Order: sequence, then structure tokens, then C-alpha cells
Amino acid sequence: MSEHQDKVPVPRATYRLQFRREFGFDDAAAVAAYVARLGVSHIYASPYLKARPGSTHGYDIVDHQSLNPELGDEQAFHRMVEAFRGNGLGQIMDFVPNHMGVGGADNPWWLDVLEWGPDSVYAGWYDIDWDPDRRYLEGKLLVPFLGDQYGAVLESGNFELRFDEETGSFAVWAYGSHKLPICPLHYARILGVEHPELERLGDSFSALPSWRPHVHRRARELQAELAQLAREQEDVRQAVTDALARLNGDSGNLESWRGLDDLIQEQHWRPAHFKVAADDINYRRFFNINELAGLRMELPELFDHAHEFAFKLLEDGTLDGLRIDHVDGLLDPKGYCQRLRERAPRPFYLVLEKILARHESLRSDWPVEGTTGYEFTNLVLGLFVDPDAEEAFTRAYQEFAGKARPFADMVRDCKLLIMENEMASELNVLARDAARVARQNPRTADFTRNILQRALKEIVACFPVYRTYVDGSEPRPEDRRDIDWAISQARRNERDLDPSVFDFLHKLMTGELVAQPRSGFSRQAAIRVAMRVQQYSGPVMAKGLEDTAFYRYNRFVALNEVGGHPDHFGLSPAAVHKANADRARDWPHTMLGTSTHDTKRGEDTRARLAALSEMAEEWTRRTHAWSRILRARRGDVEGTAPPDRNDEYLFYQLMIGAWPAELTGIGLPDADALKSYADRLEGAMMKSMREAKVHSTWAAPDTTYEDAMLGLVRDALDVSRPAFLEEFLPLQERVARFGVVNSLGQTLVKLTVPGVPDIYQGADMWELSLVDPDNRRPVDFNARSRLLDELEPRLENEPEAAFRELLEDWRNGTVKLALIRQVLKLRTQSAELFANGSYEPLRAEGERAEHVFAFARRLGSQISVTAVTRLPVRLEAAGGWGDTRLILPEGAELKDCILGRRIAADGQSVRAADLFAALPVALLATG
Repeated sequence: MSEHQDKVPVPRATYRLQFRREFGFDDAAAVAAYVARLGVSHIYASPYLKARPGSTHGYDIVDHQSLNPELGDEQAFHRMVEAFRGNGLGQIMDFVPNHMGVGGADNPWWLDVLEWGPDSVYAGWYDIDWDPDRRYLEGKLLVPFLGDQYGAVLESGNFELRFDEETGSFAVWAYGSHKLPICPLHYARILGVEHPELERLGDSFSALPSWRPHVHRRARELQAELAQLAREQEDVRQAVTDALARLNGDSGNLESWRGLDDLIQEQHWRPAHFKVAADDINYRRFFNINELAGLRMELPELFDHAHEFAFKLLEDGTLDGLRIDHVDGLLDPKGYCQRLRERAPRPFYLVLEKILARHESLRSDWPVEGTTGYEFTNLVLGLFVDPDAEEAFTRAYQEFAGKARPFADMVRDCKLLIMENEMASELNVLARDAARVARQNPRTADFTRNILQRALKEIVACFPVYRTYVDGSEPRPEDRRDIDWAISQARRNERDLDPSVFDFLHKLMTGELVAQPRSGFSRQAAIRVAMRVQQYSGPVMAKGLEDTAFYRYNRFVALNEVGGHPDHFGLSPAAVHKANADRARDWPHTMLGTSTHDTKRGEDTRARLAALSEMAEEWTRRTHAWSRILRARRGDVEGTAPPDRNDEYLFYQLMIGAWPAELTGIGLPDADALKSYADRLEGAMMKSMREAKVHSTWAAPDTTYEDAMLGLVRDALDVSRPAFLEEFLPLQERVARFGVVNSLGQTLVKLTVPGVPDIYQGADMWELSLVDPDNRRPVDFNARSRLLDELEPRLENEPEAAFRELLEDWRNGTVKLALIRQVLKLRTQSAELFANGSYEPLRAEGERAEHVFAFARRLGSQISVTAVTRLPVRLEAAGGWGDTRLILPEGAELKDCILGRRIAADGQSVRAADLFAALPVALLATG
């Protein structure tokens, strides 16, 4: 927790906005009044610093010191800031310190590295291995952006040498979009001797080494001279054109490209097919994305440069806080956070994108307010999933899809798959560096790279967390615990390796190897390897777990969420209470999210599926019936033809979870009404198939299999043959109706438990999204603003009647909007209570007590009570609330802050039937 917690401008609630070309600064300014009227205190903005052109998310940043011009100019930015201020809104910015967008022609640092190689002033700012085992890359940077083999691209004419008339520089362009600068030392090869001025300049460029240490400055002077000559003298300009023509060949004639090929071979870059990256990449990437190159943010000069603009925005009050993207990608996350606090011009709100394992807690010595809330997303969902249904759903999945493998084993397999394919090169480098350390001491000199690579691969595959945080000081107990666990599991799995290999790696990874003087090992080298292993284990976990296993294990996909645990089916109220109380004690101002730009299902999609967890028997029966209908239509009576039944089982869950609310309960919709939904489903299934990497992949799509799956989707939604839809829609409507209860419950819990609630753009109404990019669709803020205009007088004058009507007509999502408005109104009026109040679980008594989840927040004489309905399907089946009562805090006179009524308490309790008569949720408060 921050040492300056009392000075930090902690938000009351945040609203996430996703910036992109279609939604820029002026668009954000236009929604400020609406967001403020909701009761939100801060805009939580996606990255808006300069990114690659056409970026849909802003995480491929190319300049930390400039605004993204696609979002608007500086004046538009200031209009947005003033609109926020004028509506009482602060701002939290999503900041990206781990990586930058590369490729293309937009990142000046990257282009300089390509031009000058290890001599570039920015060469050390990227995590580049200039001395790799692949000797053909010595002093070179692999550029794996080609869509085909290098020779094929060369022969086809998709490389072209060009002259920049403005700067006087030369570059090879791949596909007309990737700029690959030619090192000025080699300009003589291009300029030739045909023209005396070009011959003279060529000789000067060749003599650049004599200008050390001012080579770069002198090169720019010569380039400027060349540009001027080409502009002013027609014969020079023509000579340059002729020089380019001599090197640029003819499409289809490989021999004509030999001159350009020879020039390329001399450069500090080596263009290659994108698949080569898996084996030979020599720069750290964000996960396995070639176009995102890792930064060495631990370097003070890079840190200062990258944060200069953000700190100015903090200093002038534009920003109140930062959200740090992918903090686990940094070499030293704790040190980075400490430096942020030390260098920032004033105290600010600081949260981290950090995924925690079930047994893991955010480090208490990190000077931050908390995380962005992935753990809360899964916690609150677990409250509404029926734990008693696990066995039935496991059996249903096994019977339908034939899947019985434990999830943990699947995760290990997927992590191994990632390390053997997409991230093999990084593992090679780790093993090489570990072997170099081993050779420093006679006792370990015989540990070869191959042996260490096998051991490291198994250890990383068994890691129970994304990463540890060994930094050369005494490792914390939790780091030792997780390293001990991973190595003990690896020993069992790799019995062919000598145990001493694991002993060495254990000491290396914990820092014990160099903990004492005269160890015989270089401390710098050993700690560096330990910290690089940590940087590697996180991406492997992310790619293996979130982006592979989550798409293979389809038992109940509501649980397959970022930060989630698909093998843990639901949570008890006691477990949720404990987590909330712990948060109130340790991280009272952490962010709480239920939807983000990264969640794989929208919050209300998951809430529907949670309702489905109470219908295991009907779900089992229906899925078999649906499959028979669709497969019989294809003549697949045995049910063995593609798509496989695991993908089919996923499809049914996505379909029932994300079916449009406006198409619910209207009977058979027409084809036009289903078109947008069908396209979204096809996109989600395509991504799921390729991420699973079973039948198809992004790198090698199996279009035959994909067409079979997409054909099944189209058959299911074919209204001209409605047998499937007629069988599907009754269950869909029932699930959707109970899903409303869960949606309102998770919304109220998020808005009132300890922490800072975040509302993802559009999630102020039903958020029935599928995996990205579906969750980044445009939001109709004008419609929301009009609805709020209509709602506000009704909520002021007749709230109970309004909510009864809104719940009856729940399909348009207005009931959720109204709930958020009412709760944030109380949160605004009682800001200190919700920011710093205690957390007290409340109990219910009676025959349906398990269906009530309730707690109180208390600060002095101020008290609030949150009560929500859980497991509504079983509750209805049991005949309602019966004699169930909620026990209220002693001595509190409470008012219903949603419905505006006095609570008819009998002593210190209230009948659940009365409490939930109009809504399945209640918020009570003193005053």
C-alpha cells in the first residue's frame, strides 16, 4: 500500500473509455457530462500517446512524448481535458512502459537501431541480444515481418530501395510499409561513381568512422547535403534515380535482385518470414508479438525520457493517476513502482495490471494502491456460480465432448507447446546464459545448454504463478515457495535429468548461488539470468493458460476469464466475505473491474452463464438435442464429423450467454435481426479455434475445419430451418431472465465493496460481449444520455414504481443503468464511508438463507447495507423466500437508497420477501 495514501487522489468510481481513430478526444469530451451524471469521479482512459497508425487499442506506442494524432490534435486534447474538469471529472491514464510498437515506419528509436545497429544511441533501450548463438545475427537485429520466405519476397519485388528527398537517406521498404534504413556507412555502394558529386559524397560516407565519436552527427550533415544537391540539381537527382534502378530488380527475376540482396546482407537488420521469430528472435517481445518490442525500463535515462510527458500531465493536474500496463513484463516491477513514486511531481493514484494466482497476493511492499481488478472479476462471479453443480457439469462435459483430462495437466501441456514453438528462441537464450554462468565454476561446468534448457522448460511449465520477483536481495518467502513448488514438480516430470541440475537452477533462480562472497560465480550474470527467467515465465503462462488452455477446456467457460480458475467451480459466501475483508484491510483503494478490453466474455454474458450453472440437468439434455438437430442436418448421424464436439460445446455456451437481450422473448427473430450477432459469433469462434491450436492456428489456418465450424454456426442461426432455434430459445429466455438477477447483484456488489469500482464503456447497460475485438465495439453514448435524462426525474420522484417497470422490461438494459445511477449517488453523498469504511459480513436466517449475500460498510455513525440474491433458479424452484430474514446491524435506522423507501424492520431483521419485493438487490443506508 502507498506510504502516501492520505495524499493520493483516490477515485470514487472510474469509467473506462477506449480511444481509437473513431473515438478521439472530442468524442470523449462529448461524453463527459453523461459520465459525470452517473456519479463517476474519474475517466479511466486507454492509452492515447502516439501509437502505430491505425491502432485499435493504443498499446503499440511509438512515442511516449506525443499524443496520438489519430485521436485529435493538441487543441482537441485540451478541449477534452477542460470538458472533464468542467464536469468535475479527474483522469487516470493507461501507461505502457514495457514495450513499443515496431515495424512499419513510425518508431524513430527503432528505425535508428536498424540504421546503426549496436552503435545506435537507442540500442541499449531495447532488450536486444547482439551476440546470439545464431552467428548470422551477430551485430544484427532480426526483422521477422515478412509474409513469405525472404527469397520469395525478394524475387516478387516486394523489397524496394528508396531515397528520401527530405532527409537524404536511403531505406529498403518491405511491402511498401516496413522501413528498413540503410546504414550511411554503405551509401557508397548505392551512390556509385557515375556522377562526380555522388562519388565524392559516397567517399565521405565511407570515411564516417574517422569522425568518431561524432559519426551520427556527421552522417546527418552528409545526408542533408545529399538532399540539398538532389533538390537543386536535376543531374544529381537523376543520378540518384539511376543508382536506385541499378539495385532494384525486376519482379520474378531473382538474379536481377542480387545487388540489393548484397546490400541487405551488410545491414544491421535481417528481414525474415514471421515464423522465423519462434526460433531466432533476438529481441524481447510482448508475449510472442513480433511488432511489440520490449523496453529496458530499468535504465534511468530511458525511464526519465519515457515518463516525462506523463509526469507533466500529473504536475498540471490533467492526470490524477496511472494504470500501468503489463507490469510483470518489466525486469524489476517493484523498483519501477518505487521510481515512479520518487520521480513523480506529486502523489498520484497508481494501479497495476497484474494477474494473481489463487494463492497469491499483491506484494505488500509495492508502493501502489492495488491492481486493476482481475481477481475481483472472478471473485464476484464465483458468488453466483452454483458450487453444487460442479460434478454435474463435469459429467456433462465429459459425455458431450469426451474431455476428462485434469485442467492442470492441460495447462502444463499448453505451456510446453508455447515454449517449443512460439517462444522457443527466448528459452534458447535463457539456457545459453544459464550455461555461461554454470561454466564459471568447476562444480557446475558440465551442465550443458541442452540439459539446462530441458530443465528450465519443465520448471517454467510447472510454475504456479505468472512470475516471481527475485531481485538480488534476500528472496521473499512467497518467491521461495513458488520456486520450490515449480522445481519439485519439474523433478518428478523430468526424471532423466540428474537431480543436481535442478539443485543448480534452484540456487540460480533464488539468488542463493551468489548470496555469499567468493561463490565462484559472477553475481551480475547470475542475478540477471534469474530475473530474465521471471520475465519469461509470465508470457509463457499468459500464452499457455489464457490464450491456449482457456480455449481448450470448455467445461464451463464463464470461469475461463483473465485471472480466472476454470477448475474451481463457484465460491462460498464465506470465501467472498473473507476476500472483501482482506481487501478492506490491505488494499482498500484497489480497482474493481467486471469487464475490461481484455475480458473474454462481457460481465453480463458471464452472469447469464452463472445462472446456467443452476440448470445442469436441463443443459445436459438440451445440448444433446441441439447437436442431434444440427448434425442430422449435415448427415452426421454418428456425431463424429467436424467440428469436434469440444468446439461445438463452446459454441452453445457462447450462444446462450451472448444472445442479444432485445431478441429475447420475441419468438423466432428474422434473419436481418440476427445478422450482426451471427457475424460476432463467427468471429469469436474463429478466434477460439485458432487460439486453442488444436485444429487450426493463426500461423497455419485449417480453413476446411474452420469452415465446418462456421457452417454449424450458420445452420444454428438459419431462421428458414428453425428446428434448432425453436429448441434453443426457451432455455435461452429462461437463462437470460435469471441472468438479470445475477447481473444486478454483481453490479451492486462491485459498487459497494471496498475498492474503487470501474465501469467499462458500455457496461452501464447490458454488456453481452464476446472475446475481443467484440468487446471494443462502439458505444451509443447519445442514447445513454437520453435515457438518463428520462430516468432522473422518475428516480427522484417515484423510484420504486420506476424500478418495478424497468425490471419488467429488462431487455433494454435501463434497469442496470438506473441501479448504477442510484448507487453512485449514495457513494457520492457518503464518499468517506465507501472509501474507508469497515467491512462486516451480515447473516441471514431461515430456510433460504443461502440465497442471500449481504454485508455492511461502517464509518462512525454512517452505515450502509448491501444485500443481493444469489442462485435465483434454485430459489424460484424452492418456492421463494419463505421465512428467510436478513439480520441488520444493531441500532441502525436504514433507508432503501435504491427504491427510496423506509425499511420495515422487525427488531434487527427484515424479511427477505419484503426486502427483495421489487428488486433482487437492495442497498440500505443511514440518514
